[in-house]
Amino acid sequence: MPMFSKHTMRCMFRWVLMGALFGGLAIGVQAQQGSASDKTIKLVVPFPAGGPTDTASRIVGQRLAERLKQTVLVENRAGASGAIAAAQVAKSAPDGSTLMMLATPTMLAPHFNKAAGYDTTKDFMPVATVYDLPIVIVVNTTLLPDVTDLTKLIAHAKAQPKPMNYTSSGVGSFGHLSMELLQQLAGFEMQHVPYKGGVPAITDTIGGVVPVMYSDLVAALPHIKSGKLRAIAIGSPQRVSVVPDVKTISEQGIKGYDAVSWGGLLVVKGTPKAVVDKLANEIQAILSEKEVQDRLRDAGCIANFEGPAQIGQRVQNDYAKWGRVIRDRSVSND
Repeated sequence: MPMFSKHTMRCMFRWVLMGALFGGLAIGVQAQQGSASDKTIKLVVPFPAGGPTDTASRIVGQRLAERLKQTVLVENRAGASGAIAAAQVAKSAPDGSTLMMLATPTMLAPHFNKAAGYDTTKDFMPVATVYDLPIVIVVNTTLLPDVTDLTKLIAHAKAQPKPMNYTSSGVGSFGHLSMELLQQLAGFEMQHVPYKGGVPAITDTIGGVVPVMYSDLVAALPHIKSGKLRAIAIGSPQRVSVVPDVKTISEQGIKGYDAVSWGGLLVVKGTPKAVVDKLANEIQAILSEKEVQDRLRDAGCIANFEGPAQIGQRVQNDYAKWGRVIRDRSVSND
């Protein structure tokens, strides 16, 4: 166990306290007598604070700290679609003290950057799926007043003399790849207008700069509820309870279409199986709590526990599936 000076401990305590008070980086539950370990657990989030990955990490991290009676520090390391964080986590000690919330863009980043510094399928040990994040196609109701479902969007796009614009949170984002898959399967073309992040993209969709966006539900839901945007299709295989009237893409004629962004915890390769199983069991218990499910749903996420074997297979399948889309559609972030 690492030793800290009194000064360092005081600094760490202030950091934990400030984080708890102001939504910062630390979720503090000090180790108590009888706990299995007093080693701090670092939960790395490869994106900035405030997004769905960060929100889910804090919800789960808080309960993990309480259950283990240990300190869990949530640390945001943004950049390069999460590749910076993943490359650092891949070099961490294989003892279970460093976790990362893997999100879909980070999983797929090595497809775009061969020098990413990690291999998604080989350098980590999956622990558990935590949430599914539905994605939704939304349209500006002023620019496209008659586009009320996917069939009408496709017909409208095909009728244009040149490809109509759509946006997402960025080149290679899950919204971008999901729309590329949809175009491939449905036989139509649109022009991707990338933004650096979901907030500016959705702001310009509301403002009429771009007529269509493929967005995560977290970003779009408030504007769907307010009527500023119209949701016309959900990418997941099943409808989503918070927007129950929005049909899936599969329901609207593109059979077998399945595009769900998700997040799950992993540790570095070589971590003892007993440690992985212990963490997975804790996550399963946490995600079974109604309060946690409600908090995740309020953030636009759907609690979804899958154990180490299941999430490991999901990583393999999704990495291969979306890699094919990237190659077939010549998607590049250069």
